[in-house]
Amino acid sequence: MAKLILTHEVTGLGTAGDVVEVKNGYARNYLLPRGFALTWTKGGEKQVQSIKAARAAREIASLEDAQQLAAKLSGKPVTLTVKAGESGRLFGTVKQADVASAVEAAGLGAIDKRKLELTEHIKSVGNYQATVRLHEEVSAVIDLKVVAG
Repeated sequence: MAKLILTHEVTGLGTAGDVVEVKNGYARNYLLPRGFALTWTKGGEKQVQSIKAARAAREIASLEDAQQLAAKLSGKPVTLTVKAGESGRLFGTVKQADVASAVEAAGLGAIDKRKLELTEHIKSVGNYQATVRLHEEVSAVIDLKVVAG
């Protein structure tokens, strides 16, 4: 088992700043190469504190604010205009940063791209959904409409 410090939120494992123990292969092949975690050391307590402080600065402060933003996000579909071919296949793929900027451009508020989870790879025009974790207790589903432009 490998002992790691998470630097990003990993679904089903923990949030940034948590110290977790995972199997060696999962750590070596997934978490460490993608930058989701650092190897735990005795001097790592300073890293844990700085990661938790940075996470606290990015988070929505109160539960009520998160619930209000979730109600706003769930109410309206967000339209993304992307380059696509004649058959509707995109030139590239839609990423979390694209969704976050489209939500902000639609006037629904600013969300952190690291809190977004796309349920599937978006490679063609159509309707999709994304989940955003606004608070430990609050998450919202965003309806995405991907159109060619």
